[in-house]
Amino acid sequence: MHENRESSWMSWLPQQDRSAKAINRTADVNIQEQSDCVVVPVNQPNKEGQPSAEVGEGRTQTEENIVPSSMHPTQSGKRMSQGMNGVRQAAKERKQERFTALLHHLTVDLLRDSFFALKRKAAPGVDGVTWQEYETGLEDRLVDLHSRVHRGAYRAQPSRRVYIPKPDGRQRPLGIATLEDKLVQQAAVTILNQIYEVDFQGFSYGFRPGRSPHQALDALYVGIQRKRVNWVLDADIQGFFDNVSHDWALKFIEHRVADRRMLRLIRKWLKAGISEDGQWSETELGTPQGAVVSPLLSNVYLHYIFDLWVEAWRKKVANGDVIVVRYADDLVVGFQHRADAERFLSEFRERLAKFGLELHAEKTRLIEFGRFAAENRKQRGEGKPETFTFLGFTHFCGRTTHAGAFTVWRITAKKRMVAKLKALKVELQRRKHDPTRETGAWLRKVVLGYYQYHAVPGNSTQLRVFWRRACRLWRNALVRRSQRAQVRWGRLFPILYRWIPQPRVLHPYPHVRFAATHPR
Repeated sequence: MHENRESSWMSWLPQQDRSAKAINRTADVNIQEQSDCVVVPVNQPNKEGQPSAEVGEGRTQTEENIVPSSMHPTQSGKRMSQGMNGVRQAAKERKQERFTALLHHLTVDLLRDSFFALKRKAAPGVDGVTWQEYETGLEDRLVDLHSRVHRGAYRAQPSRRVYIPKPDGRQRPLGIATLEDKLVQQAAVTILNQIYEVDFQGFSYGFRPGRSPHQALDALYVGIQRKRVNWVLDADIQGFFDNVSHDWALKFIEHRVADRRMLRLIRKWLKAGISEDGQWSETELGTPQGAVVSPLLSNVYLHYIFDLWVEAWRKKVANGDVIVVRYADDLVVGFQHRADAERFLSEFRERLAKFGLELHAEKTRLIEFGRFAAENRKQRGEGKPETFTFLGFTHFCGRTTHAGAFTVWRITAKKRMVAKLKALKVELQRRKHDPTRETGAWLRKVVLGYYQYHAVPGNSTQLRVFWRRACRLWRNALVRRSQRAQVRWGRLFPILYRWIPQPRVLHPYPHVRFAATHPR
């Protein structure tokens, strides 16, 4: 059995400029069976191996269509769990091999677990079927879906295009898949995660089970504190999800997956197209934001075009310390030397161009940042160090209150708070004639959800600002439903204090949580 594989995309070193057709290797393949999976040896990329988690980067899903779940691998069925563990173990022990038999793990039990992992209130796709409707006669539906998938009769339907506002005033396009497509995608992702969670780098945090934005924030904080970081590159890939190459995505998947039926499923989802206002349009590039399978595909894509490349770059090219934290297409790289930072930025642009991608000109900045930034800029008469925003927080250089030691302070990004307050204002105006108890209970949940993300050490001032403005917005809504022109604050304080919780810090200091999750 022979297979030709194009491996030019594994040439991640900047000095090497090999085209996609420059290297075609033919490998003798020996089929092996172990733990309910068949794997095939293939050529190993340069320097591939288990990455060592460095300080500031380590092991730690954004939600769209599924509820964050800790299924390992399913919520029921011990036999399925053993099969999944066999896939993970094989992927861990034999990193040079491809899995030729995976779809048999997609069982009715896994589809059932995937169904209950979906969000109950998620918007329906083009077929209009909701979670509650599909639950009626669930077992018969799952058996029929399972049969269609395995005999090749399953057909992916186009995603329904919707738009949601972004903090900067623009609109973000989302693709809402049908419920059956979500089911099959979630089941496939559960299987593929057993492979790729072994392969992914430690500094990759976005869209991964058991990882969160706060873990990425912790890793960034610890990396800047403990490594010799003097320059920070805050980079954002422009329109990443809309410009993912289907051909490259499938090539990257094929590096570990040789199951033709699984690959056919992925190709169906990529080629399903978009339905907007009843009009179907073909998608030649991109993967819909909001699709269950999109996060995994994006991580695999970035794993090969960025993660492996930057890991090799900092080991073989950089002259000083380099730290990396990536959350989806939003990434931060810290450098000890400015020369390294400028060279990396130039070569990173070239690297992305090979895959039809580019950096966002407005959101990508190289700034002086670190423990010596304030002093150096003061000597040059350049004022305070610049700040950068990552995952909704603005990071800036500061000093601890008591010891005066260097630290990285984080506050809620202005755009994030303004967008949330605008949304609150609109909804409170819509609810102004509702019973106070109902509006208060709703507002309490919203505010607590905001605190749950933003209540980090050092952000207390911004949290109090948010609390005061939320109180004022509700007061204005209550006053407008009254015949009186003015209502004194004293009469409203009991209501405000009862329903709108006052802020308090809910998260530990980053280095404490990082040390707990990454014991040395």
